[in-house]
Amino acid sequence: MIEFQNINKIYRVAKRQAGLGNAVKALFSREYSLVHALNDVSFTIGDGEMVGYIGPNGAGKSTTIKIMCGVLTPDGGNCVINGRTPWKERAAHVREIGVVFGQRSQLWWDVPVIDSFELIRDMYKVDEKLFKNNLNDLAELLDLDELLKTPARSLSLGQRMRCEIAASLLHNPKILFLDEPTIGLDAVSKIAVRQFIKKLNAERGTTVILTTHDMQDIEALTERILLIGKGRILLNGSLDELKQHVSEHKTLVIKYRGKAPEICVGMTLAEAKEGHLVMALDPSVLQVSDAIAYLAAQTELLDVSVSGITTEEMVAMLYKEYCL
Repeated sequence: MIEFQNINKIYRVAKRQAGLGNAVKALFSREYSLVHALNDVSFTIGDGEMVGYIGPNGAGKSTTIKIMCGVLTPDGGNCVINGRTPWKERAAHVREIGVVFGQRSQLWWDVPVIDSFELIRDMYKVDEKLFKNNLNDLAELLDLDELLKTPARSLSLGQRMRCEIAASLLHNPKILFLDEPTIGLDAVSKIAVRQFIKKLNAERGTTVILTTHDMQDIEALTERILLIGKGRILLNGSLDELKQHVSEHKTLVIKYRGKAPEICVGMTLAEAKEGHLVMALDPSVLQVSDAIAYLAAQTELLDVSVSGITTEEMVAMLYKEYCL
């Protein structure tokens, strides 16, 4: 269980004007500004949940993750994870968490990946039998057999990310923090990693906190989304709930043969071509099934497709509404 209660974090940032004269002046007298990275942030994440933590750059996501990992100490508030305060009991806490940062590596650059894994085993004091079982399972699931003998510097970004995910799981963590876990992966590898994370959650009950700008990852993996902006939690809910908050309208696209059908109340014509119509539909006024039946009574329908707002469109609208 993760309980984040009224957390505040303020950074003191030095500022100066450009130019040599101002640089010399700053040696003796500096100006500072205060940046509220987190402002009274509270949320709860249950055991075994998969939660997406999203927001624009500079919203406070990384600061939150660092506090939950025990790297940073907040200026106010309290965080309890599995009965521990991360920054006060860091040694015991890190044994139960795994962390993958897409822009940072936990692999040693010039040695084969297997050597890095063995060093991680020793750091976490993982039992030899458990280590071998985990390594075999991860190597099979993430297709690492050939990569284990290769130095990290010789891996592609996608190959390295698969090794980073494996490295974070060798000690059987209860909580997994993922920051851009599919960055640099091709389409096949992305699907494989997503399936692996789902399997990990289902079989081991691992709690997953995912921070990413890839909304396909969010849609494929998470059950709940926390939206942070300007240091505050702005929205907390499922994808469907957030989509309804932004827009309940559907897009109805039809291809027809014959006379063009007329639209009715609840429909708004967005595009019209010979044999092709695109309409916005308000389900609170007109149900999708009734709309299709109304159109089919007027003309021969060749094809019908109905879609809601995409996840990318939803997140962009939420950012504009709350964060910018």
